[in-house]
Amino acid sequence: MKKIFILIGLVAITTTLTYAQSTYISTNPDYQHLVERYEIRQGKLSEHLFTTMKPYSRRGIAAVADSAWKQSNLSTADKFNLLYLLNDNAEWADSLDNKSKKPFLKYFYQNKADLYSLDNQDINLHINPILYAGAGIENKLDDARHNGINQIFSRGVEVRGIIAQRVGFYTSFTENQMNLPYYFRQRTADADAIPQEGFWKTTDVAGVAKDKTTDFLTARGYFTFNIAKKIDVQFGHDRHFWGNGMRSLMLSDFSSPYLFLKINTQIGRFKYTNLFTQMTAEVLAANQEFPKKYANFHHLGINIGKNFNIGVFEGIVFGREDTLRRTNSYELGYLNPIILYRFVEQQFGSIDNAILGIDFKWNIKKHWQLYGQVMLDEFVLGEIRSGKGWWSNKQSVQVGMKYIDVFGIQNLDLQGEMNFVRPFTYGHENLYTSYTNYQTPLAHPLGANFTEFIGNLRYQPLPRLQLTAQVMYAKKGEDKDGKNYGGNPLLPSATRVQDYDNRTGQGAATTILFADFRASYQIKHNVFLEFRQLIRNSESELTKYNYNTTSTFFALRWNMAVRNDVF
Repeated sequence: MKKIFILIGLVAITTTLTYAQSTYISTNPDYQHLVERYEIRQGKLSEHLFTTMKPYSRRGIAAVADSAWKQSNLSTADKFNLLYLLNDNAEWADSLDNKSKKPFLKYFYQNKADLYSLDNQDINLHINPILYAGAGIENKLDDARHNGINQIFSRGVEVRGIIAQRVGFYTSFTENQMNLPYYFRQRTADADAIPQEGFWKTTDVAGVAKDKTTDFLTARGYFTFNIAKKIDVQFGHDRHFWGNGMRSLMLSDFSSPYLFLKINTQIGRFKYTNLFTQMTAEVLAANQEFPKKYANFHHLGINIGKNFNIGVFEGIVFGREDTLRRTNSYELGYLNPIILYRFVEQQFGSIDNAILGIDFKWNIKKHWQLYGQVMLDEFVLGEIRSGKGWWSNKQSVQVGMKYIDVFGIQNLDLQGEMNFVRPFTYGHENLYTSYTNYQTPLAHPLGANFTEFIGNLRYQPLPRLQLTAQVMYAKKGEDKDGKNYGGNPLLPSATRVQDYDNRTGQGAATTILFADFRASYQIKHNVFLEFRQLIRNSESELTKYNYNTTSTFFALRWNMAVRNDVF
């Protein structure tokens, strides 16, 4: 499959036309919120950016910020934010204040946003360091053995640019050591994968037990190019998030990065996205090749009027296992960018995992946005009407709201969301067809068999100060007594506990209450001093999931997004 991706990429590059090609920002909830905030405040959908599809292009971000800058009644914080967005995407901005008054050693920080930059007819180049250094104290209230120091230390570099206005590129690399709260380490050990990262190992850190500290590398990179005026292609290794909420029931960035080929076609009010990927089916012991799986997705988004967007989503997850536990074939029929995957799957004997979904967002009166998703893994209308709880009626639903400038208070933004996922959703016959990558969910972090309510309040009382409070409450059914109650997509469907009388939350009843308070102060462009307080309470029939923990954390972040560890 990798050879197919490379061949397609090389052919596309050799036929590239002379259209300047944008790179993309990394998935970053804080950054994305700013873009979405200013689209809502404009009272109409952006012509340059479909915000359902993340990550966002830098060209689209600059267009949104340029348009928002022309609005009246901008607060001091809004002007600061818009200049931040314009300076951060200076290669595409029309209005900016990006030049440094006093460059460092003449060549460094000539522009406020970049350690080193270069712009001529051959290349537009941006080089920046990456740093995330933090430490804190954890207190696991019911088990003193897990009390101690939390810490994170990531350092690396990112490089992006455009070659001859024809080919964009991005690469970043970080080396990381982490000792995060107990619940995070428990999740890593259960899946044998770090959420959002994948492979890890233990390491020795002075004063910290070896089983508490993880060591891992992060590397992402891609090329972007146009094959026609309205069609652009991205090929590389990264993560994606499709949706308008804090969570996605279609495709989230919770799993590790993966090899992908993405094709975006945008014509007026229509945007059609194809995503072809190669993922990891299973994590094996050391010195063994991890078996591969494949997942293809496409999404059609349509702007209806000035304020309403609706999208249709389809995906297929597939793989073939031989006697050596390696995938030995790729279904070429899934490479067709416009055909229904369900139809192709049926032609192969209905052996793969096809899913369908719809999403929407509606911006209202420059202050509100309603959004949602409905995802169908499998369903039979007659079985739903019967109310007998058939196991194979697998659906998930999201409904959410954003409120900008709450009660007229400038830069006070509220978001609330409900997610409901039935038992056995996202699971399938084996690891090659389950809706997972590197043994972590491709959609919601909690997997399936749960109901969740999550809210986020953001306030910017000063231009450089951002206060964020996020609260999550979930009721989930965990597997118990060695039986599959439908909460873990990694388990084969054949191991289900029963065919009928399945209800969301069945199994070992578990409630999770999570509170995350964060204060961030931006001392320089993309340099943040940060205080963070986490509180997580888990009550369960199972001792393993029954605990309370708190963590107080201080950090310095430089050109790196805050970790989104609310799960």
